[in-house]
Amino acid sequence: MNVGPPGAHARFKVLGYRVMKPRDSALRAKRFEAAEKARKVASLEAMIRDFETMVSELTRQIAAEEERTSIKDPAHFAYSTFAKAAAQRRGNLGASIADLKMKLDAAKRDHEDAASELTKLEPVDDRERLLRKGDPRAMAG
Repeated sequence: MNVGPPGAHARFKVLGYRVMKPRDSALRAKRFEAAEKARKVASLEAMIRDFETMVSELTRQIAAEEERTSIKDPAHFAYSTFAKAAAQRRGNLGASIADLKMKLDAAKRDHEDAASELTKLEPVDDRERLLRKGDPRAMAG
């Protein structure tokens, strides 16, 4: 059933456009959504790794500064201001890592949900493609 002026469907074919069915656009949207969620998970994992690397580097720098000054007690009046600042930054990064891990868990759940919705749509699409080709496997499923 054509919607629009008579011959509109033929005109799109002549111009080289392909008219998408609603199922095709829904499937494409779900594929994009699942890919976007996977990118978000990967991005969060990379940020967590980077922050953990920074924390270990700050820990190393604090230990080196304490060794250099021979003062390891942060409450001591002559404790290095560099070590204090690095310890503060390390604490902030630790809090950020904890926050990112919570966001990562939520992003993983979202990705799993999007992937399961996509798999619900794709098998139906595959069966339809086989039916159009006249494949007997589509009749059995």
